[in-house]
Amino acid sequence: MGAQDSIGDGGEVVTQGGGAGRRLRDRRAARGEAGAAQEAGAPRVTGKSPPRVVLDTNVVLSALLFGGGPAARVRAGWQSGRFAPLASTATAQELVRVLGYPKFRLSAEEREELLADFMPWVEVVQIPDSPPAAPACRDPFDLPFLHLALAGRARAIVTGDRDLLVLARTRGLCPVLGVDAFCRKFLRADRAQR
Repeated sequence: MGAQDSIGDGGEVVTQGGGAGRRLRDRRAARGEAGAAQEAGAPRVTGKSPPRVVLDTNVVLSALLFGGGPAARVRAGWQSGRFAPLASTATAQELVRVLGYPKFRLSAEEREELLADFMPWVEVVQIPDSPPAAPACRDPFDLPFLHLALAGRARAIVTGDRDLLVLARTRGLCPVLGVDAFCRKFLRADRAQR
């Protein structure tokens, strides 16, 4: 996040001036084209399938737009094949919609570039017409993420959303983790050596 950005009460990114487009251009210029090509490399191939993980929209936004701290570790994790992010039609559409918010000040080209930094690593899950029974949720807009986790047999849901975090110990649902807890559990440095 930029110095003027914060995480809102619901885990959303709150941008106050400057816009993400400027930060994206600055980061792109700082890393140069060689860095961009290296970041866009194919996922690591190993004999073992990586854990399947649902990242909520705000976690993906933080990793793509602001890229510092734990968000940078999440991005490096999906790009190195340490875990496989899952997406459904509904969650991908939400990401595209949110990237278009005026507060981020992203051009169509910048939005496409950000999606290209995420979508090649995504495992798409088809949600059945009758989605799996999800636990009761306070926010109906979170249901697509719960359906995705259940249909995709996710090992974790990663979120900053309180409405999802309260489901952390729900029977029949994978663990619901904040970003820091996810990094500790799935992205520890010693796990990379195994």
